[in-house]
Amino acid sequence: MDGILGQSNWRWIFILEGVVTLLIGITAFFWVPDFPQDARWLTNEERQFVLARVGTNEKRGRAITSASILAFFMDIKNLLGGIIYFGVIVPTYSFAYFAPTIIKTLGYSTVQTQLHTVPPVAAALALCLITAYASDYTRLRLPFILLGSVLTITGLAILLTVHDSFSVQYLAICLVAMGAYSAGPIIICWYVMNLNLFGNRHAERTIGTAWIIGFGNTGGIVATFSFLVKDAPTYRTGYSICMGAACAGVLAMLAYASLVRTENRMMRNIVRARGGGRKGAKHVQYYSL
Repeated sequence: MDGILGQSNWRWIFILEGVVTLLIGITAFFWVPDFPQDARWLTNEERQFVLARVGTNEKRGRAITSASILAFFMDIKNLLGGIIYFGVIVPTYSFAYFAPTIIKTLGYSTVQTQLHTVPPVAAALALCLITAYASDYTRLRLPFILLGSVLTITGLAILLTVHDSFSVQYLAICLVAMGAYSAGPIIICWYVMNLNLFGNRHAERTIGTAWIIGFGNTGGIVATFSFLVKDAPTYRTGYSICMGAACAGVLAMLAYASLVRTENRMMRNIVRARGGGRKGAKHVQYYSL
């Protein structure tokens, strides 16, 4: 398609992907139901099954107002959630945008470069599936997010310091891809699960989902301007930006986990003080770790 309507082939890739995404988004707005109860294509038995899996029978909650939005951002946990996701999105988009550019500096032709972008993504897919299953099985999110963060930071540290060994640099690229891609989905799951267990769940999850996706994906804008031609072949500036974002995400993650642990402890103490005892405290819905 190079030259069609005066556009180069790489521009057509973005145009076509953008148009398809836009059309799917518009279609989904009108056709995807907001709640299981509204899904006309499900039988009544299937709706009950979905509701049982979700664990709630909520319909549309109270209207979302400016006051509810302000209250949402007054909770520091919500601010930290956005920073956590931002921290993993910067290296994620950096890899997605610039993996071919980075790999080409290792001495490959254009075709070989494209082929060598496949193994890191394949390894990332495998780790995503493993951590997703393990996270769901153990009902824990934090350890698997930390694993992804450690892999990402390790890979970036290698890329910042090693510039004369193809095998080591390529391994580092794989580590960055595996760490960033595996941590992202679990971060969203962890954050959304913990949104307002006791208040207007619908309103807070609506605001929170938009917040973490919207703010977090601004990391893609940062990534776009991180790996400049003038910085080749070491790309120290780009790797440093990714490293800073990843470390900021880890710090925000540890702060978030600390707040969650503290609030869980407070809720247990409240239940026990009211005469619930240890057995009663076990049945209270706590924040997930």
